[in-house]
Formats: sequence, structure tokens, C-alpha cells
Amino acid sequence: MNRTLATEFILLGFSKDFRVNIFLFLLFLVIYIVTVIGNVLIISLIITAPNLHTPMYFFLFVLSLVDLCMSTSVVPRLLADLLSTLRLISLGACTIQFYSLLLMSGTESFLLVLMAYDRYIAICRPLHYRILMRWSICYRLTALLWIISFLVVILPCLLMPIDLCYPNDINHYMCETLAVMQLACDKIYFNELSMFLSSFISLFLPFLFVIVSYACIISSVLRIHSTERSKAFSTCTSHITVVVLFYGTAIIMYFGPSFQYSTNQGKYFSLSYIICPLLNPLIYSLNNKEVKDTSRKLIVRVFIPQ
Repeated sequence: MNRTLATEFILLGFSKDFRVNIFLFLLFLVIYIVTVIGNVLIISLIITAPNLHTPMYFFLFVLSLVDLCMSTSVVPRLLADLLSTLRLISLGACTIQFYSLLLMSGTESFLLVLMAYDRYIAICRPLHYRILMRWSICYRLTALLWIISFLVVILPCLLMPIDLCYPNDINHYMCETLAVMQLACDKIYFNELSMFLSSFISLFLPFLFVIVSYACIISSVLRIHSTERSKAFSTCTSHITVVVLFYGTAIIMYFGPSFQYSTNQGKYFSLSYIICPLLNPLIYSLNNKEVKDTSRKLIVRVFIPQ
């Protein structure tokens, strides 16, 4: 059977209305600028402030790096397309964005598990914290989550590549997995099964682990003194907020029925790729006294020299 493989694709985006696109351009430009500033600030604070050299802030440092990569792999291309009438993307560029998003989202999913484990040990096993979360273990766990993310999320896609055919319209603003799969030339039953298993391992199981971890944390927090309880709840609340937004939208996208893949719902749910990197530094800085105090000291040191 003769077929023509697509070598470039058209991203349909959100709208063809120029005024709507100008509004969206300004909106996403502001979001991207705040995202970059917020995450760079968190990274800078953690590097320069000795009091933030702890496992908890080390994982937050890694999260900010992942968020910067995730946002940069999506938003600059989106901004350019919003000002373009022909939103063509080459197969190579689409492939790079496709795998970048998979790797970053998979890594963040496992990283949130690691951060939940860190908080569990700190609150539920405080006497063992220095042993269980010593720096050598933190470095190994961080390297391990990148390796697991590659093996679980990226490797199955590399082993089972999909041929993409015309029509080459992608009903999305980026090369997102479910949207790209709609252009498959052949039946992709095994690819869908592989994607379901990968999503189960990289989304559902981590989400379940985080929920169990925080159930244990809340149980322990309720037994400690009221003066310490508020600080513990404040730390956990910021993490729970990120977890619900990140896992919630991803689970809705990847565990919905297959007939929903081609609808517009996916592109709006996938805004979590843009919103989570924006909210992470804001949530952690607004709910964390140490970060706020360190930020004030840095601002005073920079703008009010002694």
C-alpha cells in the first residue's frame, strides 16, 4: 500500500483569530518571563545561601531546573506560532520537543515522589533523617530518577517508532504524545498499550505513593505539638498543591478513553506543562519562611550595599 510519510506538521494551536492570538501571546509571554525569573531566583538562592544546602532544597533546585527545561521546550515555540499564520514544524523539531516533554514530565513525576519521601523521613522518621537522606544517597537517588524516567518513558517510544502520514495537522499547540499519535499511518495497538503501561508506572504509581506518604505525614503531624504542626503543614501544603495539579491533569489526559485523544480537551489539560513551572517557585517561596527570609537578605545585600 502506497503512503506518503509526513516530514513536517502544522500545529493548529488555539485559534485563528489574530486578536485572540495577540492576547494569548502577551499572556504566555508574561507567564514565561515570570516562570524563568522565579525558577532562576530559586536556583540562585539555593546555590548561594548556605542555610538552604539541605536535601529538601536540593530537590527543589532539581525541580526548578526541570521546570525551566520543560517550559523552554514549549513556550518559545508557542509564542512564535501565535504570531505566525503558517505554523509549520519540521519532523526533527517535533521529535526533539516530543522527547524533551516526555523526559522532563517523567522526571518531574518521579522527582515529586522523591520530595514526598524526603518530607516523610523528615517528619515521620526525624531521628533517622541524617542517615537516610545523607548527600551521597541524595545524589544517587537523583541520578536514578533520570535513568528510570528514560527507561520507562523514552525507551518504549524508541523501541516502537511510529510512522506519521498525511494529513499532517496536529490539533495542538505542541508535539504532545496523544496528539502526535493521531497521525499514525498504521494501527498502533501495541504503542497504545505501551503508553498505558508507561503512564501507569510513571503517573499512577507515583501518585499513589505520594498520597500514601502524605497520609502518613498528616497522621504524624496530628500527634506533634501545635507550634510545630503549623510549620509542618505549611511545608506539606505547597507540595500537595503541586502534586494535585501535576498528576491530576496528566492522569485525566492519559487514562481517558482513546476516543477523546482527538478532541480539544487534551490541549487545555496539557497547559499544566506551562502552568506547573510557573506555580512551583511561587508556591514554594510563598509558603516557605526560609526562602522568603533568604530572598529578603539577598535583595538587601544587592540593592542596599553596606
